[in-house]
Amino acid sequence: MLEFLADNNFGDTRSGDGLAGPMALLLILLLAAATVFLIRNMNQRLRRLPETFDSASMSDGARTDSPVTPDPR
Repeated sequence: MLEFLADNNFGDTRSGDGLAGPMALLLILLLAAATVFLIRNMNQRLRRLPETFDSASMSDGARTDSPVTPDPR
């Protein structure tokens, strides 16, 4: 009974396919490539933005040159 409780039921960790290392490397490389592409896309979009946002260029016509004061209640 005591030998049965002391058995290693988790399997032999030395044998097997050894696929975890290459799969982790592939996942890290895919995440790095996705990050690079996202940063490049964000930089392209930021370059296309105008230097300033004038109130005339706003589509809804709201004026932003006067500050909004809170209600003094």
